[in-house]
Amino acid sequence: MSVPLRQQIRVGAYILKQRLLGRARYPLVLMLEPLFRCNLACPGCGKIDYPDEILNRRLSVAECITAAEECGAPVISIPGGEPLLHKEIGEIVAELVKRKRFVYLCTNALLLEKKLHLFKPNPYLTFSVHLDGLETEHDHAVDQTGVFKRAVKAIEAVKTAGFRVNVNCTLFDNAQPDRVAEFFDYVTALGVEGITVSPGYAYERAPNQEHFLNRQQTKNLFRDIFRRGKGRKWEFSQSTMFLDFLAGNQTYHCTPWGNPTRNIFGWQRPCYLLNEGYARTFRELMDETEWETYGTGNYEKCANCMVHCGYEATAVNDTVRRPLKALRVALSGIDTESPMAPEIALDGQRPAEFIFDGLVAGAVSDLHAQPATDGKGKGSVAAE
Repeated sequence: MSVPLRQQIRVGAYILKQRLLGRARYPLVLMLEPLFRCNLACPGCGKIDYPDEILNRRLSVAECITAAEECGAPVISIPGGEPLLHKEIGEIVAELVKRKRFVYLCTNALLLEKKLHLFKPNPYLTFSVHLDGLETEHDHAVDQTGVFKRAVKAIEAVKTAGFRVNVNCTLFDNAQPDRVAEFFDYVTALGVEGITVSPGYAYERAPNQEHFLNRQQTKNLFRDIFRRGKGRKWEFSQSTMFLDFLAGNQTYHCTPWGNPTRNIFGWQRPCYLLNEGYARTFRELMDETEWETYGTGNYEKCANCMVHCGYEATAVNDTVRRPLKALRVALSGIDTESPMAPEIALDGQRPAEFIFDGLVAGAVSDLHAQPATDGKGKGSVAAE
């Protein structure tokens, strides 16, 4: 596992503190989404399906810092959209790093070399570059040729400049285990600090709905990949127990409050993947969300989800609670041959509700009712 030792210690101490305080629900990673605008239009992404009035909005620096302090999570992931389109992204990252938060800036890397001067190497900052496979697979996934080569060139530049860099990889049902293994070998040879890997989530409004994995397909795929990985020196920026879960060896339940999302609408319910309304404050999100109505076995939209933003916190908490079990898995490797752990029953799940259009219409109406601002916060259209 390539998570820095200081981050492991900080997160472990944070979890122990929450447990000593008797808190049943607490965040581990803040998903800070300062904008939805992107310079790609990936067919498997449901995060850019908004009208221009929404895509032109930005969180201000002050809003980002307030969210980090309100939430208190030790790790902050900055996804999007494409965060490097934000005019103040350098200042946002600098302020978060100053507060000793472990920042993972997610990017497709198309602007990374151009914007690299905005950042300084720091052990609290990691660039997380989106790569969904080797050149053929990645350029197909993002529906644009040449993106893979530009991303690899940016990774090399970032490494040369002294920054930490990971790759984040999303797999769909067309993933071939041999090609994935070859890709992991390739990025390992590039010298990235780690790989973040996850099955794709079936965003209800993603343009391509044909290639999302169900849970059994996910488990079979990751067993095939990890079987090929034995003896190879792949480093993952995820907990061993989450990887063990992907291989079907753990029956975990989702902890969506572990990775709360703050974006231009507010605190998104219930998680980064589902848009089922918003809370005005982090405390309102934690106290008033009906968490028991979400997750695999509880809600139809969650039936096939095994994504890290829902289950990594579960795995990390399990590691702290049962360290000997986690140590055994780390030492022996991920089991790819034994019978899989029992699956969660779906017969009691509530049917899906489709409220996205209403939420967007309400947000656009609210925007039209607001006076224009100077580009600092609500109403902001500040961009690259």
